[in-house]
Amino acid sequence: MSPAKGQPRHYRTVWISDVHLGFRGCRADFLLDFLHQVTCDRLYLVGDIIDFWNMRRGLYWPQAHNNVVRTLLGKAKHGTEVIYVPGNHDELLREHDGLQMGNLSIRSRAIHETADGRRLLVMHGDEFDSVVQCSRLLALAGSQAYALLLRANRLVNFVRTKLGLPYWSLAGHLKHKVKNAVNFISNFESAVALAARKHGVDGVVCGHIHRAEISVAGGVLYLNCGDWVESCTALVEHGDGKIELLHWSDQQHALKTEAAVPALAA
Repeated sequence: MSPAKGQPRHYRTVWISDVHLGFRGCRADFLLDFLHQVTCDRLYLVGDIIDFWNMRRGLYWPQAHNNVVRTLLGKAKHGTEVIYVPGNHDELLREHDGLQMGNLSIRSRAIHETADGRRLLVMHGDEFDSVVQCSRLLALAGSQAYALLLRANRLVNFVRTKLGLPYWSLAGHLKHKVKNAVNFISNFESAVALAARKHGVDGVVCGHIHRAEISVAGGVLYLNCGDWVESCTALVEHGDGKIELLHWSDQQHALKTEAAVPALAA
């Protein structure tokens, strides 16, 4: 299924995470196209929307990043409820938990109820990353290494564009091929699912690991928004409560829907 260009599609809810505004690897162009073609009743910003970590090494803020902020604020101004759940890269905003400014609010965590009555815990997920929690210095070093990898990613996609090939994430490909990365993702998903069970909810929506997913983990629905650096993905809820994972780069399509994952046990 490919969303039609020029015809905005309306969803009950949209979740995006890990935009990393202020970072050279941010695909603000794809995100702006998504935001212009999609409307929703409620929009969750699930952390790392602004990359304050990267901006400490030098300011990078092109017009496209400014346009993303203006577009998000414009949605709030025109009736969309926007809930900002900060992550580790924009953790400064966690000091303002509970702040309400019109249709925009900041929440450290949120509970979302779907149209079909399910309760979903919405959080960024960095509290389950042992590197971030136990060694901030190591996390910052890892962030710098990741930035180098994404520079290579831009070169690869420059060549692919010249050859008429679609966008492809080198970083995402390597992450799925390296055994330790695969194990980390699996452990992260299990830890997040455990937190969801402790909260007595039906599922969890998170980001942080730049790995978009709809699956069942530990008996609960696991939903990861992905990111707008590598995968360019968003989660959307339809009017009937069905949740879908969209990929939005130079080719838009649905990656996965709930119908494609095993049903939860009754």
